[in-house]
Amino acid sequence: MTIHAYVVEHDFGFAPNPFFRFCSLGCCKPDMRKATKVGDMVAGTGSARVKRSGYLTFWMKIDEILTFDQYWDDPRFRRKRPAMRGSAVQRFGDNIYHRDPLTGEFVQEDSFHSDVGGQISETDLIADTGKTERVLVGRDFAYYGREGPKIPGHLSDFVRRRGWRYHYPTEQEEAFLAWFAGFPQRGYLGEPADWQFIEL
Repeated sequence: MTIHAYVVEHDFGFAPNPFFRFCSLGCCKPDMRKATKVGDMVAGTGSARVKRSGYLTFWMKIDEILTFDQYWDDPRFRRKRPAMRGSAVQRFGDNIYHRDPLTGEFVQEDSFHSDVGGQISETDLIADTGKTERVLVGRDFAYYGREGPKIPGHLSDFVRRRGWRYHYPTEQEEAFLAWFAGFPQRGYLGEPADWQFIEL
């Protein structure tokens, strides 16, 4: 198992999306999504922008890696399709990409990554789909949002300020696993940090 650590720069419940019994990462961080394997762990730390630097936002163990089309078509993830007139949970659905069967081009559904009026954001479409079609899915996860625990000083190498890292000595990974084993709760445990700044 490899631990992948990165900073969750925008914590809206979109990337990652911790709702409906699965934690998923289908947008943003394309290099990380491309490099991970089933059985790896992803750990996201908070952003200084929302005064959460040094805190754990979420972790998940990767159970499945799907393509965008597999994710879109799978009935388990139908509720993760965005509904922009729905609740906050629905508006930040991350199941937004699938290929047009006639052209083979990606369709970007009206979503958090769309431009105003539901127009396609070419910038986000290219960033999300240009390097990989992989969607990471985990059933074993804890999403804390703005309620996450502070990461202790001896694990400061896992606190990211930018980018993503996954080369850690074995003893550091073991220490990280031992630390968060002290937090047995699983699932969706706290609101996304950025929800405090938007109208829900």
